[in-house]
Amino acid sequence: MSDAFRLDNYLARIGYTGARSVGLETLKALQTSHLEAIPFEGIDPLLGRSVKLDLASVQAKLVDGSRGGYCYEHNLLFRAALDAIGFQVTGLAGRPRWIAAAGSPLGPKTHMMLKVDLAGDAYLVDVGFGACLLDAPLQLKTDVEQTTALGTYRLARSDGLFLLSAKRHTGWRDMYVFDLQPQLQADYDVGNWFTSTSPLVPFTTRLVMERIAGNQRFKLVNRLLSTEARDGEVVAERVLQNASELSEVMRDAFKVTPPVRPEEIFERTGG
Repeated sequence: MSDAFRLDNYLARIGYTGARSVGLETLKALQTSHLEAIPFEGIDPLLGRSVKLDLASVQAKLVDGSRGGYCYEHNLLFRAALDAIGFQVTGLAGRPRWIAAAGSPLGPKTHMMLKVDLAGDAYLVDVGFGACLLDAPLQLKTDVEQTTALGTYRLARSDGLFLLSAKRHTGWRDMYVFDLQPQLQADYDVGNWFTSTSPLVPFTTRLVMERIAGNQRFKLVNRLLSTEARDGEVVAERVLQNASELSEVMRDAFKVTPPVRPEEIFERTGG
């Protein structure tokens, strides 16, 4: 397989027919289209299958196949698209805090995101944080609330580190900590290996899926399916009872064709 990026195929996959010019409106539209078309899903780590980060493999899975992926796959693909259009993009890495206990030490850099420099401003761009998908670019400015269609976010800075938090209907919740040190592909390869193999990471022990569609989010954690409105307000919730229901949800809510029988995935979600 070739590592050449196929921009036309990618844009067709996400249903984007707008401008290919470098600008904020293009960036926003691409991010919206990407998130609606390609879901976040961690099926491969749950099944013990390897996650490949070469561009050919990422395109085969997320563009040519009816699959999604997790942060490294999503943001590597999105970066390739932005690079092809002409955006100035830097790959970054962060330390997730979404499920970390308050006051606990920082963990390893196991999340990928992007910095896009545009018309004198810098933007945080992330299409792969599966606990709370970021639905629009955020200006890299601290101590101000930034609103998007589906959320409210803020960046704080302390000791040289940025902290991204999301406003929930119950209060603020930390997403991840990061700095502006550019990352190499080798950095992502190490983080990807740990994230897809370690029992200490959620993706190897539970099914995690998320997709943004219009003004709502579909989220699945093991067998719990939730639909969220703005700022994480849960508007519908149910527990999937069997593999048939899981198959329907993957097809209809997440637009995913699983790589194995739904029964095999459903069995892994019972813990």
